[in-house]
Amino acid sequence: MDQPPYEMDRTRREAVLAAMRERCAEHQWHLLAAHVRTNHVHIVVEAETRPERIMNDLKSYASRYLNQLGVDASFRKRWARHGSTRWLWKPRDVSAAIRYVVAEQGDPLAVFEAIDP
Repeated sequence: MDQPPYEMDRTRREAVLAAMRERCAEHQWHLLAAHVRTNHVHIVVEAETRPERIMNDLKSYASRYLNQLGVDASFRKRWARHGSTRWLWKPRDVSAAIRYVVAEQGDPLAVFEAIDP
């Protein structure tokens, strides 16, 4: 590791959440839930796109958003090379994932939950 772990304060967390909401809307991906923590993000998205592509796109877009905000140097590494992705096929699994993301991550930081998943 050539840089210390990236930690997001309130400004950064809110910027990342705004970027992810904006990008999902642009692609017509249905953002069901998101929780931006100090050092990672949980997100549930309904889309006809592979989860790895969504994850990589959202990380890239969030980085660009943060770069434009000017809170970090543009060369700052923020994300791990990969992340955990899962396909959720059953409505109960989607509901459980939303509940986990929104309510089971400790104190709520930058959180979004769709009104009608």
